[in-house]
Amino acid sequence: MKKETLTDLLGIQHPIIMAPMFLVSNTKMVIEGMKSGIAGCIPALNYRTLDELRVSVKELKTNKVAGGSFGYNLIVNKSNVKYKEQLRVLCEEGVDFIITSLGSPEETIREAHKVGIKVFCDVTDLAFAKKVESLGADAIIAVNNQAGGHRGNIDPEQLIKELNENTSLPVISAGGVGNKADLDNMLSYGAIGVSVGSPFIASEESGVSEDYKQACVDYGAKDIVMTERISGTPCTVINTPYVQKVGTKQTWLETLLNKNKSLKKWVKMIRFYIGMKATEKAATQVTYKTVWVAGPSIEDTKAILPVKDIVKKLVS
Repeated sequence: MKKETLTDLLGIQHPIIMAPMFLVSNTKMVIEGMKSGIAGCIPALNYRTLDELRVSVKELKTNKVAGGSFGYNLIVNKSNVKYKEQLRVLCEEGVDFIITSLGSPEETIREAHKVGIKVFCDVTDLAFAKKVESLGADAIIAVNNQAGGHRGNIDPEQLIKELNENTSLPVISAGGVGNKADLDNMLSYGAIGVSVGSPFIASEESGVSEDYKQACVDYGAKDIVMTERISGTPCTVINTPYVQKVGTKQTWLETLLNKNKSLKKWVKMIRFYIGMKATEKAATQVTYKTVWVAGPSIEDTKAILPVKDIVKKLVS
């Protein structure tokens, strides 16, 4: 059975979702993305309060244009104590789609579908894809080993084909797209569209420091490394001198405590909190503690550009 295209699924012009990026994504970026005919997504955790989240939804609804679409990303595990209230706000205000990450999407799918919101679920393998399919997800975001942030372990072609052959859900590929040729490759593997993040970090509209943006211009794919020092889960960052200095592995104490079943959850929550605070400072302030999250697709980032020009580079 032919699967619905991303352009039809979201009513957009080009099969691209501007991926949700912690600290980076904002309403300005998404509005410009919608004007350029793509969808945009913002992590709900980018907003400190529910009121701020609600205001952002209203702003995007006001500025929505034909050929564009917008959604939010929810972290749906216990590390996000705001999750249930964030879901409530999104359902009350109304958004086009929700992307779920790092946990079971069962409640999100159930509540979102009540009000006509589509739910796409991050997956890194077939086992989890089958679980979200059984829960009624509308599509799967296939997070491959070229993605930025918390990436998967399987290469794009293999992952897309495996998910297509063994599930009935449309597959949106996440990771490894920095230009038109990369986009065409993902579509040729069987993806209905792509989720693109790192190329948009160095956009004029993104909310991070100029140093962070310039780093995405100055560094390339060879400079991306995996670190366990941010959230306790391997995450891709730019290999700055500071990252080289502090290392990319957990400390011996964190490793020891993570082996204790009763303490593991709390250790991970504390590590996540400390890592996110450090990342926030690096992204928004001038600091020597430069922990900048990015993926290998920054290889194609040669200048800080408006969102509309980055979209043009991806589609033409």
